[in-house]
Amino acid sequence: MKLMAPCFATAVLTSIAFAAGETAMKISSSAFSDGANIPSKFTCDGADTSPPLKIEELPSEAKSLVLIVDDPDAPVGLFTHWLVWNIEPKTSAIPEGNAPGGVQGKNDFGKTGYGGPCPPSGTHRYYFKICALDQQLKLPAGARRKELDAAMKGHVIAQGELMGRYARQK
Repeated sequence: MKLMAPCFATAVLTSIAFAAGETAMKISSSAFSDGANIPSKFTCDGADTSPPLKIEELPSEAKSLVLIVDDPDAPVGLFTHWLVWNIEPKTSAIPEGNAPGGVQGKNDFGKTGYGGPCPPSGTHRYYFKICALDQQLKLPAGARRKELDAAMKGHVIAQGELMGRYARQK
């Protein structure tokens, strides 16, 4: 069974409709709750370290996981802060400041790894998305978001998301 809206969908599709019988995965953080403010520690104003994440309700048929963190409110359009794929499908937690294993892509800061929230003005929303795939992806380290989206197409079997907000303190 496939999701009706794939994990890589833009912010317009953040409300996900599922085909009959499918359930969503859950992603959460002990550092902030869904819709709440992200502590500055996890942003460019702090240590710029990734927050702790917990993943639940992983489908048993998953062959790999993908983690995407993005900001749909960026002035340039969707801005990607972290891309990781081929994460072990039994991963249930990602400790603070750690990558979840797998392969990391290049974010829109031009770097590999996590780049925390750093909005130029106002409050932005940051989506931490987890996707379960029916296969491993054949993408090289450093691949960009477009390449990841293309490789994932048709292979997402479940997903979940956590949204946090951040506004810089001036």
